[in-house]
Amino acid sequence: MTIHNDPTTTGGDSDSVPTGLRRVVAASMAGTVVEWYEFFLYGTAATLVFNKVFFPATDTAYGAIFAAFLTYAVGFIARPLGGVVFGHIGDKHGRKKLLQFAILLVGVVTFLMGCLPTYAQIGIWAPVLLVVLRFLQGFAVGGEWGGAVLLVAEHSPKSNRAFWASWPQAAVPLGNMLATVVLWALTATLTEEAFLSWGWRVAFWLSAVVVLIGYYIRTKVSDAPIFVEAQQEVERVKAVSYGVIEVLKRYPRGVFTAMGLRFAENIMYYLVVIVSITYLKVQVGVDTNAILRYMLVAHAVHFAVIPLIGKLADRHGRKPVYLVGTVLASTWGFFAFPMMDTANYLLIIAAIVIGLVIHALMYSPQPAIMAEMFPTRMRYSGVSLGYQVTSIVAGSAAPLIAVKLLEIYDSWVPIAIYLAVAAAITLIAVLFMRETNGVDLESIDEADREELAKAGVV
Repeated sequence: MTIHNDPTTTGGDSDSVPTGLRRVVAASMAGTVVEWYEFFLYGTAATLVFNKVFFPATDTAYGAIFAAFLTYAVGFIARPLGGVVFGHIGDKHGRKKLLQFAILLVGVVTFLMGCLPTYAQIGIWAPVLLVVLRFLQGFAVGGEWGGAVLLVAEHSPKSNRAFWASWPQAAVPLGNMLATVVLWALTATLTEEAFLSWGWRVAFWLSAVVVLIGYYIRTKVSDAPIFVEAQQEVERVKAVSYGVIEVLKRYPRGVFTAMGLRFAENIMYYLVVIVSITYLKVQVGVDTNAILRYMLVAHAVHFAVIPLIGKLADRHGRKPVYLVGTVLASTWGFFAFPMMDTANYLLIIAAIVIGLVIHALMYSPQPAIMAEMFPTRMRYSGVSLGYQVTSIVAGSAAPLIAVKLLEIYDSWVPIAIYLAVAAAITLIAVLFMRETNGVDLESIDEADREELAKAGVV
């Protein structure tokens, strides 16, 4: 099996940008901004609103927050299912159709969240309905990521694939910024009573507007030629398969490496953007409006650095960039929480910003790395499986584990140790991963055909 690699290529050469690539990037980002606006709106609301509106009062400050984070985790449990279903269908019918469906589904679900009755009105049915809607939201987001990044990666030239494919990743903090701006504006203009009564619902209802914009933009793009060619190949040779079972059978190393790479990155992100809010609010006693301002600055920096790190991954390779991010991630908790404990706004902002910059070193190269692990016929399934399954034990559990550790030990030290252990696990995956900088996606498909011929499939 031969895969042609050209490590001498560098990113950022605008002369090599295929026609329509920027439109594809815009379409992928538009939908991703919408979906992560809604997904992270929930995460922020879980700390600021849902623990007071949808759950009964508890004896400790962290009790209701823990219950709200349980419903938050449901979205992560649903994401692998969405990734598997969307991946299977997307490998057969294309990325574009699935992305249009995903954005509509998550928009409807988020709008309905804003309509839910409270615990005081309908009792236990309030959190039950919230869990159902959260599951559907997670299902849609689980299918979104793979399609969005692959739509870009498969259109991108090999010399700067990491740069272009990092833009859908940058749409995540952009969506988070949008959610933060809306919540900040509402908390700044409304009394706390009005915000908890009806103001928070406005943020969820606004999803209808951004969904329509994102859906329209996504109607203006098409699947990449390499996917169309692979789709025709599968139709021509009926014995050639795709989907989750096939990718686990043929490319288990790629799937498990992707899971390992994702582990610390996913945990760190939710410690920085979700648990930090809880820590600052409950442990340090920072005002809600101030926290949202701090997070807004951090998300803006995160958005700006992700494409820049994508360029670094094209110039110096995926592996060294990811390695630096993983090592630095192991240290973040040990200096960030003491910085937050000072209650100094500059140190708080610095702690969060540094955390997101470190995170970007791992997050930015992921689409290129994972796209380069699998042939086109099963790429959607492979990247979705590797990316989303990890979220069950990583992102979904991180807020729960962190809040419980705070409640038990009343200290940030166990959280810092938790992140360091996660980074050690990811470090193993980084050391075992193959450097794929400059690889031709066509050569991956050719190598796949060679393997199938040896196995007597084609």
